[in-house]
Amino acid sequence: MVSTAQEPYKRTLKLMGSRFDITVVANDSTQANKYIDTAVAEISRIEKLISSWDENSQTSEINRNAGIKPVKVDAELFNLIERAIGISKLTDGAFDISYASMDKIWKFDGSMTTMPSEKEITASVEKVGYQNIVLDKNKSTIYLKLKGMKIGFGAIGKGYAADKAKILLMSKGVTSGIINASGDMNTWGKQTNGEDWKVAITNPMDKNKVFALLPITNGSVVTSGNYEKYVNFNGKRYTHIIDPRTGYPSTGIISVTVFAPKAELADALATSVFVMGKEAGLDRINQLPKIECIIIDDNGNISKSKNIEINKL
Repeated sequence: MVSTAQEPYKRTLKLMGSRFDITVVANDSTQANKYIDTAVAEISRIEKLISSWDENSQTSEINRNAGIKPVKVDAELFNLIERAIGISKLTDGAFDISYASMDKIWKFDGSMTTMPSEKEITASVEKVGYQNIVLDKNKSTIYLKLKGMKIGFGAIGKGYAADKAKILLMSKGVTSGIINASGDMNTWGKQTNGEDWKVAITNPMDKNKVFALLPITNGSVVTSGNYEKYVNFNGKRYTHIIDPRTGYPSTGIISVTVFAPKAELADALATSVFVMGKEAGLDRINQLPKIECIIIDDNGNISKSKNIEINKL
């Protein structure tokens, strides 16, 4: 039997409301398509579980019963929520899946002409607080204490789905690939030429310019950027990533890139660093093993965590 050289095959599609690019290294297109179909089925399965838009999902069931009663959920969803609360504790509440109960008082579509009042901002986060998510491991139930409280996986769901699809493909014998969920990159193995997969870090001040190419080895990298959605009031730039603790948008940072072993964690931390700000964010990242980050502030200055090497282009 003649062994053929493996090649990368890529498919782009819309899943979880976002663009996914799935690349697998395989012997031929038939094999590659089978692998990619497997990944798509897994991502769709997770979407059904965690989508707050789908009325039939367990997440919607939890939200419907907020302030009423605990809801029994699959172990998978229970564990995801438990990990999310762990990240909330790690980031002092800068990451919070109950952000979904925030009143949407900030508009980033150009329609907002004045800043919301302090009273409105305070009221907008009244129902937010991971401390009010009650987990019962023995019964596998989740209970949201406050009526009108909601959870959502916008800042962690795509990363989690990419992690699960990667694990599944590896278990099927796919030696190398990339799952890119709208900028949440998850890789394993190497390119067919034996080199590491590389990720380009673009300069948010000029998106056509890449300032660094960094190798990623069997890990994930997530870039969270807000250079497209923001408003200016009194000479200050407010971005669409909002602090779930205060109701105020984050300021000062325009791009955060986090490298971590799993996309779920990278996803959550990228959002958190925005909210925590440059100093506190870097300080927290530097305390975490195997996690690195690059921050670009709104003056275009680049800061990085202590173990990262950037080879400038």
